[in-house]
Amino acid sequence: MAQPALGPAAAIGPCPTQPDGPIHPVDEKLAPSRLLPAALQHIAAMYAGVVTPPLIIGQAVGLDPAGMTRLIAASLLIAGCATLLQTLGIGGFAGNRLPFVNAASSAGIAPMLAIAETSAPGHQLPAIYGAVLVAGVFCLLIGPFFGRLLRFFPPLVTGVVITLIGVTLMPVPVSWAQGGDKTAADFGSMKYLALAAFTLAVILVIQRFGRGFLKQVALLMGLLIGTLAAIPFGLADFSALRSAPLAALPTPFAFGTPEFQPAAILSLCIVMLVLMTESSAGMLALGEICGRRTDGRTITRGLRTDGIATLIGPVFGGFPTSAFAQNVGVVSLTKVRSRYVVAAAGGALLILGVFPVLGAVVSLVPMPVLGGAGIVLFGSIAVSGIRTLSEAGLDDSSNIILVAVALGAGIIPLAAPGFYAGFPSWAQTVLGSGISAGALVAVLLNLFFHHLGTHSRTAVALKSS
Repeated sequence: MAQPALGPAAAIGPCPTQPDGPIHPVDEKLAPSRLLPAALQHIAAMYAGVVTPPLIIGQAVGLDPAGMTRLIAASLLIAGCATLLQTLGIGGFAGNRLPFVNAASSAGIAPMLAIAETSAPGHQLPAIYGAVLVAGVFCLLIGPFFGRLLRFFPPLVTGVVITLIGVTLMPVPVSWAQGGDKTAADFGSMKYLALAAFTLAVILVIQRFGRGFLKQVALLMGLLIGTLAAIPFGLADFSALRSAPLAALPTPFAFGTPEFQPAAILSLCIVMLVLMTESSAGMLALGEICGRRTDGRTITRGLRTDGIATLIGPVFGGFPTSAFAQNVGVVSLTKVRSRYVVAAAGGALLILGVFPVLGAVVSLVPMPVLGGAGIVLFGSIAVSGIRTLSEAGLDDSSNIILVAVALGAGIIPLAAPGFYAGFPSWAQTVLGSGISAGALVAVLLNLFFHHLGTHSRTAVALKSS
């Protein structure tokens, strides 16, 4: 009988050796006729999320089409390598050996945008990559001990952070829907808004009337149909596709030598803590879905994979790497639990990264089309956070105050972008990101309400009884 999943407090021992007998569904090697369609579903679920960080960051720092192609290819390559390492593993060192997808997380986008805004032109990506590199080292160092820190990141805290990720990123697709280039004379024109609305409508119609696999790929279908609709109006740019090399490995430090700014490093280390919490929760959930206990060693190996991918990523142009929750949902929905299915999806991402011309296809998607799809993508992130908060005990007045203040702190940079203009530059980088500011406030208030003085109050209660 499969072992049930255990929570963080109980998951401290090694997974017991499986007796001789039927192969566990997680270790089952499927026939190609079953493996390939299942892998395609995972690629469809993750692809938009994998290319979102390079698309947003590349646009923010003003990369040309060739640079965008390299950035997207690097993100695909790192995602493929990280997913292969996670699913197949290296001895007892890394890899949780579950059907677990690792790729660049959207959680790091807002802090990286804040770093780009406070860095001089030409130093934006180097500053981002320096901070990402240190965040990877940070993850490797504290990964083995992170189980002891999970109590400081309950659903109350992670729910606030995930909600803020979706909310603070919403201006990005709104800008895309208006054309993307705020300096352009036709920014916000009706042709752009109509194309964004059309793309959003296509996604909604497919989501409403589609069935099975078609419904799962509604986002990708919206991007495809929206792009095809844009071609007759001259709104699709094919220059990147024409100039992209057929095959090429990413060049180390192609975007500059990493630069190390203390405030930027602090900001991404905070985000890394959130990503580690998200990964740990994903591993626990996936262990329960797959019927294989997720123990402390499994979590450590999984987080070590996050750290390795985040550390190596900046060398080639990657960003902070973590779990993809949508792929956990795919496993739950399809009931296909084989880790080799996800490994095949990781191999496909790696191939896409080695052939930049395939990654360049993504850059064909016009900004308004991305805007229409982005509203769904980032809105769904906020909904995930709200769902997490709904399970966090909001019937307690202290928890309500905690969430209210943390959300308020996170929305300040969005509602009043110049609010921290008088602060030192390091504080602007940390607090200028709603995610970092909200996470800091949520963690501190969680300590204040639920940890500080709890032992002394318990002692007094025992004496009085």
